Amino acid sequence: MAYQSLYRRYRSQRWSELKGQDHVSQTLRNAVRDGRVSHAYLFSGPRGTGKTSSARILAKALNCPNQVDGEPCGVCDSCVGITEGRSLDVVELDAASNRGVDAMRDLVSRAALGTPGRWKVYIVDEVHMLTTEASNMLLKTLEEPPAHVIFVLATTEPQKVLPTIRSRTQHFEFRLLPLELLVEHLKWVAADAGLDIPAEVIQLVARRGKGSVRDALSVLDQVAAAGGIDHQAPSVGELVEALCERDAGRAMAAVAERCGAGHDPRQVATDVLERLRQALLVTVSRSLVGLPDEEVDAVEAEAHRLGRAGTVRAMELLGQALVDMREAPDPRVLLEVALVRLCRPELDTSPEAMLDRIERLERALAGRPPSAAPAAAAAPPATAAMPASPSAVPAQPAGTTPASGARLALGGVRAGAGRGGSPRPAPARAPAAPAAPAPTTTGSPPQQAPAAASPHSPLPTRDELTLAWGDKVVASLSPRARSRFLVGRFVDGADGTAAFALPNGIHRDRCEEVRVEVEKALGAHFGRPVPLRLVTEEQAPVVAAAPPPDDESIDLDDLQDAPASELRSPVDHVLQAFEGATVVEE
Repeated sequence: MAYQSLYRRYRSQRWSELKGQDHVSQTLRNAVRDGRVSHAYLFSGPRGTGKTSSARILAKALNCPNQVDGEPCGVCDSCVGITEGRSLDVVELDAASNRGVDAMRDLVSRAALGTPGRWKVYIVDEVHMLTTEASNMLLKTLEEPPAHVIFVLATTEPQKVLPTIRSRTQHFEFRLLPLELLVEHLKWVAADAGLDIPAEVIQLVARRGKGSVRDALSVLDQVAAAGGIDHQAPSVGELVEALCERDAGRAMAAVAERCGAGHDPRQVATDVLERLRQALLVTVSRSLVGLPDEEVDAVEAEAHRLGRAGTVRAMELLGQALVDMREAPDPRVLLEVALVRLCRPELDTSPEAMLDRIERLERALAGRPPSAAPAAAAAPPATAAMPASPSAVPAQPAGTTPASGARLALGGVRAGAGRGGSPRPAPARAPAAPAAPAPTTTGSPPQQAPAAASPHSPLPTRDELTLAWGDKVVASLSPRARSRFLVGRFVDGADGTAAFALPNGIHRDRCEEVRVEVEKALGAHFGRPVPLRLVTEEQAPVVAAAPPPDDESIDLDDLQDAPASELRSPVDHVLQAFEGATVVEE
């Protein structure tokens, strides 16, 4: 006897053997038991989930003389004939190869003929492949078939079936099997067939089956014939590890080895995309990933190293590469380009790449202590005393940015400029106290230590706070405090405190949690304690704009009416306003 493949040998023959489709088997079993069978059914779902097998089980249950509680016996002549495919009570038609009007006309003409059994079941597989004319010819018979006829239509794409056909049938949707159930079924098949396959190999076979029983059994058959799984090619984890390390050379080498071993570049991209999907799911919940615990730990570590933004960007790039591979002359080139762009984000100027780079910087900064601030924050703090005017600002060393060219201070306008960029005199301040020179050591240039202001010295003005805030203080804050205080501004304070206005009360409460850190940064900069009082914009005082300076005082009593003139037209007024002008054409 010729060898029979596992998916044919272990095809479900009874409702109890149908795996993962309890919502279908229980409903149809009750319908047979209670005599409430419909005249037409539509079975839809992915391949290998039991659509055709369910149609045959339904035909067995309807014609079995020994059925118990809707379950066929499986041993009577009718059940055996249907199992062997020689029963006249079941007619199977492949609509993919018989999709025209002639095939449907022949089916309709034979539907009225009698049958040896009680019911005649027509199984039309891939019904969505029928032409519009063939579907319309089937429509009338499907609506009112002979009393002994039942139609079972099976399809993997129910959206392509005519709505008029769907409305005349009872629609059952078949589902892919969960990984745990598929693994359990494969272990039973391997034990029943006498196959010596390790449990870890069965796990891999089940994942390759992707929820389809037929696909999983085909892979199991292949593994049993080969005596194991080929592990010579690099695993998908090697490619994902290269993405985590941003090692483009390592990724190219892994692709070269897999393609050299005969793997299709499209399948390589699909495998990596599936691994990245598992990494994204594990960031939501470990229960969503159907893998062994040790593999879930590895996937979780990869997700942490890639980051959610990096994982999503990698999935988008590989998904687009898969779409482009359909028409590419060399799909491997597109896969390699996508991997290089993922390993070298600086070569990619897309918003997704920028988001990935920003997220990595944020994660790096989140792990740094507050003292590890940018170079701008490490500069010596300024004293509370400021120069009396902008012209008194000392010259800065070469290579540094002058205050006039620095970025605008956050939360206010610099003292040296008003609205529209017009110069504005700075408020008079006390001259700076001379700082004692710091001791020098042999062989090193002299350095001047900042002068520490007395705790009883005057509180810095609003302009001084605004200037120091934008140039130095913000850069020295931790990322948490910086993100919360960036939207605020200094306003005129009172009671010996520096008032800082925030958009609303909720934002003020969140900033209150890190207020002490900001006060320490201000105190370190000015060399004296700077108490900070947080207010909302509604509580901030409204400062009236100062009137523009008067160039000259005008006494209205000295004004006199203009003497009457002989000017009678606007042209004369223009000629009077512009001396020397002449009229070219009036």
